[in-house]
Amino acid sequence: MYKLLSAVFLIGSSVASLADTIEVKMLNKNDAGDRMVFSQELIHAEVGDVIRFLPTDRNHNAQSVKGALPDGQKSFKGKQNKEVEYTITESGLTAVICAPHQTMGMVALIVVGGDLSNAQEVLGARLRGKGKAKIKALIEEAKANQS
Repeated sequence: MYKLLSAVFLIGSSVASLADTIEVKMLNKNDAGDRMVFSQELIHAEVGDVIRFLPTDRNHNAQSVKGALPDGQKSFKGKQNKEVEYTITESGLTAVICAPHQTMGMVALIVVGGDLSNAQEVLGARLRGKGKAKIKALIEEAKANQS
């Protein structure tokens, strides 16, 4: 029994160590001069990965959008000026916004496992201003990258 439990622990530890932590900064301005942006707007991840949103500049948050995430994936809502971690549990697309700046286009798209099957749901979700157009462009970019 001890050997079996040890083997299960070792396998579980090995799987957990395969997961990546992806850091995404919340910025007032990036190196290209774009204002109110995430440092990565098209984020490729796998199930088990953790995405850490870092409040590099003030007055930003990161949160998922209702109806713009895969079935079974928990939503998240970070507080303004606070780091938030989001663990990926399901394949598909997740739209992420900075609530104060989504109308200015501060959005990101997480693509998990290359699965774009919920793209229509993401496009139909309640996104506002330039954020809606940018999410559409990010979905198109994700589709182009798969070809």
